[in-house]
Amino acid sequence: RRYFLETRMEPDSEVAELTGQEAQHLAKVMRAQPGDQVELFDGSGFQFAATVSEVTRHSVNLRIHSREQVSREANRRVTIAVSLPKGDRQKWLVEKLCEVGVTTIIPLKTERSVAQPTDKALTRLRRCVIEASKQCGRNTLMEIESPQSLGELIEQTNHEVVRFIAHPYSSEDTVASNSDITAINTNGSVIAAIGPEGGFSEDEVDSAVQSGFTALSIGSRILRIETASIAISSLFIYTSDQ
Repeated sequence: RRYFLETRMEPDSEVAELTGQEAQHLAKVMRAQPGDQVELFDGSGFQFAATVSEVTRHSVNLRIHSREQVSREANRRVTIAVSLPKGDRQKWLVEKLCEVGVTTIIPLKTERSVAQPTDKALTRLRRCVIEASKQCGRNTLMEIESPQSLGELIEQTNHEVVRFIAHPYSSEDTVASNSDITAINTNGSVIAAIGPEGGFSEDEVDSAVQSGFTALSIGSRILRIETASIAISSLFIYTSDQ
């Protein structure tokens, strides 16, 4: 049983307190009792072995027994800039990208985007990151940044980062090859831009390619946003972890 601490633990802390949803789940759903053992993490890369010491109406107090830095992060930092799908598909996408090891998601605003996430929606998606991290064992939280337009992404992306734009209609002379991907420094950073259901416009692709992005196609089939995001991120993460 893993629970998330909203407040970062101090190095010499011997006690911790769960509040809010985490406390409610441990106390009401799991019916925690003093003496029960749980694992805690605070998003900093550390995990903590702890024992429940007290259950109150609004919180659960715990005693920390050990602190361990355990990294389950990919060797390569992978950022997915993606035009989010509608509705519950956003939550599913965030959950799966967290599980495969993506470092950062940037919600992307494009000419054909159908969903523009509000601050409230982004808060919900960041909560999804916590839930996915509890399940998959990550101790460092995947980041969800503020939405950007494709133009802003092109302008603000560090040129030292290897940059790709997903485009299933790329010609053979412009599309990334296997050697382009395997040549990336294992510990380097990669960003992949993935468009909406209708794809990027030709002007958007041309602008990105002229600014140093490489067009990337992973097959002749047209993939949904979620499928493309997972397939592309898994490709970069798998080749770095081997």
